[in-house]
Amino acid sequence: MTLTQESVSLEDAQRVIAAGQAKAEEIGSPSNVAVVDAGGNLVSHIRMDQAWVGSVDISINKAFTARAFDIATKDLAENAQPGAQFYGIHNSNHGRVMIFAGGIPLRQDGQVVGAVGVSGGSGEQDQTVAEAAAAAF
Repeated sequence: MTLTQESVSLEDAQRVIAAGQAKAEEIGSPSNVAVVDAGGNLVSHIRMDQAWVGSVDISINKAFTARAFDIATKDLAENAQPGAQFYGIHNSNHGRVMIFAGGIPLRQDGQVVGAVGVSGGSGEQDQTVAEAAAAAF
């Protein structure tokens, strides 16, 4: 990624997804892995063999959420429980906001330039795959 680039490129997204897929295979968690750009728009997505079809939208929306609020969905979830400051946020953005683990912003020089979202396993598995994917960025 060049220093002047302000958004995730297709090449970046493919590298991130490949790393996520490798981790998902390693831990035995067929996953959907999505990458969005700085505007929250889908750049690339995969659905691994045997990954849940219902998790396609969830992975994309986890990536959207991580970019829309520049926070890991796992961290947003902690603040979205009853009585917490962001309770009810999952109803915003036409229901696209995901408040469980698996979405991570992608940063370049401290600036969020995209995000990755993973869905298909437990929250812990999704987070593990997303962390591996984000590390490849």
